Amino acid sequence: MSREDIRTQMGAVLSAQGKELPADDATRLDTIGFRSLDFSELALRVEDETGAELNFDAPGLRRIETVSDVLDFLEQLQQDG
Repeated sequence: MSREDIRTQMGAVLSAQGKELPADDATRLDTIGFRSLDFSELALRVEDETGAELNFDAPGLRRIETVSDVLDFLEQLQQDG
């Protein structure tokens, strides 16, 4: 999935909760209410789209603080997989 496709899916996860994905990828996740459960849902959507399992660890997740961090992380996981 492209970075833009991942971003679209992230927006869909937030939209289902009545939240909106901001245009600025530097936005902190805590300011938009994007939680670990939301990340899990987004990761499952990426897996469903790509047909590949994403393997990630807790320490990697703890470094994610912004929208851009989520996009970078999921983009990198696809390349590593």
